[in-house]
Order: sequence, then structure tokens, then C-alpha cells
Amino acid sequence: MTTLNLINQNLETILNSALEGDNLSPKEALLLLSPTTESNFSKLTLTKLPPEVTAIKKTADKLRQQQVGDTITYVINRNINFTNICEQHCSFCAFRRGEGDAGAFWLDTEQILAKANDAVERGATEICMQGGLNLQAKVAGKSLPYYLQLVKGIKNEFPQLHLHAFSPQEVQFIAREDGVSYEYVIAAFRDAGVGSMPGTAAEVLDDAVRRVICPEKIDTATWLEIVGTAHRLGMPTTSTMLCGHIETPEQQILHLERLRVLQQTAIEKDYPARITEFILLPFVGQEAPAPLRRRVGRYQPVLLDVLLLTAVSRIFLGNWIINHQPSWVKLGLDGAKEALNWGCNDIGGTLMEEHITTMAGAVGGTCMEVETLQEAIKSLGRNYQQRDTVY
Repeated sequence: MTTLNLINQNLETILNSALEGDNLSPKEALLLLSPTTESNFSKLTLTKLPPEVTAIKKTADKLRQQQVGDTITYVINRNINFTNICEQHCSFCAFRRGEGDAGAFWLDTEQILAKANDAVERGATEICMQGGLNLQAKVAGKSLPYYLQLVKGIKNEFPQLHLHAFSPQEVQFIAREDGVSYEYVIAAFRDAGVGSMPGTAAEVLDDAVRRVICPEKIDTATWLEIVGTAHRLGMPTTSTMLCGHIETPEQQILHLERLRVLQQTAIEKDYPARITEFILLPFVGQEAPAPLRRRVGRYQPVLLDVLLLTAVSRIFLGNWIINHQPSWVKLGLDGAKEALNWGCNDIGGTLMEEHITTMAGAVGGTCMEVETLQEAIKSLGRNYQQRDTVY
């Protein structure tokens, strides 16, 4: 019996169980991803979906409706990447530069505040701030004071802004450079005014994948430890997955399972903060370093692969992480709109500028006007609502 026949046999039972509120097992979730292993799956079109894929899509959409309703949300935010100078060499990254390289940049406080001021004037409620791991970014030889200087500079001028800043990788980098604990760094950020932590640097939470695509990055256990510590200290986080490169469906489901367990732990231990959303980040290889680009064999995401994983993510995670968001930067606005029919309930932020994915060759653009997001949502026959960072 082929995998596809097997999924047809078990599909109704699995999807009905999900609609009744049960948690899918990893094995059941893997069955839902089985069509992506068929050789012709990526050649299908949205108008000619196999019945099993249509059933998965409808189930994800219905669960989205049950778990968060029909209103689609968005946030008015600005992305500030304060430097692209980075000590690491991730195989998917077209953003990083070495110090002195052409295209290297490192914004000073005045430049960052000018961007924050522009964001406020355009109605932003959030600044999302991340950067490369710049060994020179220190005050009096210490890393943490430099980052706190960035935070306090923005919060002193614009106390109303929510700072969504500094990934688990940046926390580890600062702790390593200064010889302090993750808890010390996160608590210092929290006390200085950082409101939440981006769940980036997760890539795929499987060390076999990480050893290939980001061998210098923190390992799976460290990422989970830092995010769990943030929740315990009252710092909400997001969660992400970099998908569509060398990872297998089994590794995708393992990633989702680890996120689900992390969220369950926060809830069961009654931590003051949780994961607020899940975002799929499909690999864009247009300008990525050549070895991984050649290995993956394509430059842009395969939309149908991303949509099926979007639906399975909703079905697998939705009882625990209810907000799901596509990346319009990576998929384009039309692709992100389509994802809103496959289990997503949020279309993301305006960003105002975006460098990391754009430098990789993404076609979605770097800025989205509020009215454009609203029109995209209205075109689906759904209501829109502005939200804050933590929903």
C-alpha cells in the first residue's frame, strides 16, 4: 500500500479527532504531510488539489475558526536590523557581512532613534529589533550594556512602543561574551523595557539539520532552554520554523512537537508568559550562499508545500498556540493571503523595512501599507483588526 493510499484510509479518523479537540500524535501529523513526499505534489495547482489535501485544508480552516474566530489581525510595526556584521556563517544567510566587507553596516543610536521616530509617526505600536552577532558591539568591553543602551534609548524617547527584540541566539551570544547566565540577560532585558522575544534562530529544532545549515548557532536544547527561561521570567516569545530546504517531513513534525511541549510546559507550570504565535518562514535561496542553494535546487518557496505545512501546523499546534501567521515577505502578499485559508489568522506586520529575507532574494517586498493589508483581508470576505504584539 502506498503512503498516499494509507493517508486516504486514515485521513477521516485523524481529522475528525482533531476537530473534536484531540491532540494529534507526531505519527498522525506525519501522515498528513505524506502528500509532499509524492513526486508530483509540488507540480499540482491550487485549483486541482487532491481530495485528501482539500480535507486537510478545510480542517485547518475550521479549527482556526473554532480556536480564534474569523477576524484576521495585523500589527503596525517597524523592523530595525541594527547591524549585519556577524561572527557566524549560516549556510542559508545572505544578510551577514564580516567587519569591513562591502555592504556591512552598523547603525548608531541616532540612526536607530530616527527609524523609531518615523515608525511612531506612521502609527507603529511595535519595534522589532534584531541584528548580527557583532563582536565589537560592546560598552566598556561588555556586550550586555551595549544592548541595554539600545533598549533604553528607544524606551526613553518612545515609552509607548513595545520592543520585540533579541533572539535566543543573541541572548546566548551576550551571555557567552559577558560570562553571565541566560536568566541574567533575559531579566536585564525585561527590566529595561523589552516586551517580548522573537522566536527566531529556531530554524529547524533538530541538530542533524542544524549541523548542516547553521553549525555555529545554538543547538536545539539551548534554544529550548532560553525560550523556556524567558517564559518563566515573564517574557512572551514567538515561535518560528525555517522550512523548505534540507529538512524532512519527520524533522518538521519533530520541530512542531518540541514547540508544543515547550508551550505545554509553560502552561502546566503556570509561567507568566507563553508563546504568542507560530510563523512558518520558507527558505528563500535566490542570493543564499551557493552550497545550500545548489543542494536545495530552487530559489523560491514552493507555495503548495508551505500551505500544506501551514495547515498541519494549525492542526498539530492549534490547541496550544492559537495564533498562526504567514510571511508575506517570503510568500508575497498573494501567497500570504492564501495561507489565511489554510489555518492562519494573522497577516503579520507592516515591517516598514526588512533586510534579512530581502537580501536573500525574496520577492514579497520590504514594507506593507496598513491599507494594503486591510484590503487583502477584506478581499477574503473577512473582517480585519489591528492588534498589539502579544495579541
